[in-house]
Amino acid sequence: MTRLFVTADVHGSLNTWMTIKQLMEPQDSLVIAGDLFDTRYGNYSHTDFQPELIKQELQNISKKIYYVYGNCDIPSFFPGYEPRLEFKSFKKKIFLHHGHGNETVPDNTDIVIYGHTHLCLLKKKENQIFMNPGTITNPRNQLFTYGIIDKFQIKILDLKTGNTLSAIDL
Repeated sequence: MTRLFVTADVHGSLNTWMTIKQLMEPQDSLVIAGDLFDTRYGNYSHTDFQPELIKQELQNISKKIYYVYGNCDIPSFFPGYEPRLEFKSFKKKIFLHHGHGNETVPDNTDIVIYGHTHLCLLKKKENQIFMNPGTITNPRNQLFTYGIIDKFQIKILDLKTGNTLSAIDL
């Protein structure tokens, strides 16, 4: 693994899923902070809404996936995951959740990743880094964004320009 590719709030969008696959490098792991499928409220009559196709591709993907359910995901649609996840990467303890509830951040967490707001955010508070990668599906501020974490840095990137909007050294 060379990087963590971080996203949230895909909401079953096939166009977004295809974009994510194009942006990822071969050795990347995928981090999804909820609302991947949106099988609770999704619009099945919209041609871009393709949670079944995304599900099929995820079942056959060779990449490591860190995924948590969001408030728009129905766990029975893609069983085997949870609403929160703790894992280690790049010698950092990472806590992943969707962000729609009052989650207690576990002790000694280095990086907190969440979604839900459709707005990107990257900030350091004391010894913790908080990251919301935003979304490339339907951002609330017209900034289509995603995140990248490697052993040196955590950053938010603008999809349209490829520019780094915010970065923190690790």
